[in-house]
Amino acid sequence: MATVAGGAAIGVLAGSRLAERFRVTLISGIALITFGVGLSSFLETDNAVFPVVSIVLGGLIGEGLRLEQRLEGVGERLRRRFAAGQEGSTFVEGFVTMSLTACVGALTVLGSLADGIRGDNRLLVVKASLDGVVAVVYAASFGWGVAFAALTVGVLQGGITVLGAVLGGGLLTDRMVAELSATGGVMIFGIGLRLLDLRPVPVASYLPGLVIAPVLVALFAR
Repeated sequence: MATVAGGAAIGVLAGSRLAERFRVTLISGIALITFGVGLSSFLETDNAVFPVVSIVLGGLIGEGLRLEQRLEGVGERLRRRFAAGQEGSTFVEGFVTMSLTACVGALTVLGSLADGIRGDNRLLVVKASLDGVVAVVYAASFGWGVAFAALTVGVLQGGITVLGAVLGGGLLTDRMVAELSATGGVMIFGIGLRLLDLRPVPVASYLPGLVIAPVLVALFAR
């Protein structure tokens, strides 16, 4: 949470000194890296059926729950409360994009579980460092909405950490982690498309797929 908020503050202050072409170049670079991370994660799958089914079922559930719209609504309420002077679309896009970037992926789940189960926060330290760097770049273009994604990070990662502490070890097998990572990789690729304004992929609607993937492995994998 601290690195996201701190990185966003640096990005906002530095962003005012950067010409638009520099901000576009930085965001485009992050988008290309995002594509690479997403593809790398997807290639961890042992059977593409698992991420495909997880994305399809997750998307149906997410749309039924209107997760994308709810996340955008949270961003808009935060903007009206704390940053009424900033353009609405920019604030909400920064909040949603940073929230998804920071919370989608196996590192979020594995790092939080390791912290809750074993008290090992090394993965979260690595992830926090990466999130801080990304927050600097995003905030240079999107503004203060990026900083409020720290709340999303706190709720999700904190919740998973508590779950790990309560349930203990043995929650996820290596195969479950691989298919969860592959499913998250597809979502990460969607974030890249959003960053380049190629397509407004409703990434938040697919988030239930991160739960469905390990469940499918438990039911059908041998």
